[in-house]
Formats: sequence, structure tokens, C-alpha cells
Amino acid sequence: MTALWVTLRYRDADAALTWLRAVGFTEDVVHRDPDDRSVVQHAQLSWPGGGGLMLGTHRESPGWPVEPGHGATYAVTDDVDRVFEAAVVAGGRAVMEPADQDYGGRSATVADPEGNLWSFGSYRP
Repeated sequence: MTALWVTLRYRDADAALTWLRAVGFTEDVVHRDPDDRSVVQHAQLSWPGGGGLMLGTHRESPGWPVEPGHGATYAVTDDVDRVFEAAVVAGGRAVMEPADQDYGGRSATVADPEGNLWSFGSYRP
């Protein structure tokens, strides 16, 4: 069982969900505001190798001051090049092209459509 999950907020949670599914996440659940169906109160997505992501639509909340576009995540994958390509084709911005790393493994980094950084690598910490 994975006990660590990333949490992010997005200005356009529906666009984020579309991008994340294109990259390889699977959607587990999406709870919407019953009065405004465009607002995602909570979504949970799983990563194929374990763990996942929880996200929601950004709204002002002093108790949870997380701004969209400021996250950074590392996701392990055996096919860095395929995931990188899918992320860019789906609207991400290439930050670091796939490359073999001195510490082992291969990795690449993409900024999602709202600016969060996603590193995809074969290195398993």
C-alpha cells in the first residue's frame, strides 16, 4: 500500500483531469460541488506504478493556501520517452527532454498546462 499522495489545485480542474489521463493516470473518483458542477471538490487519480494524486478546483481558502502552478512531482515509469511524449502532445511544455542520468535511470520533465512540474523517471528512489 502506498502511503504518500500528491495534492494539487488547478484553476481548470477538468482540463487538468484530461491532461493527467493522457499522461497515464487513471481516474478513481471525482466529487463535484452539487450547486456548481464545474467545481471539482475532490478528485483522486492513481498512477500505474502505485500512489497517485488528489486534486481540486482552486478557490480562496486561508486554511489551505495552495496556489495552482507551484507543484513539483516525480513519477516512476518504465517508459519515460512514451510518457514524456504523451505529456507534451496533451498540452504540456517540455522542460527537460528524456535523458539517461549519471545517478542511474532515465528521466524527463514537463510543465503541465498550469505550470506544475512533472518529472517522469525510471529511477526508483
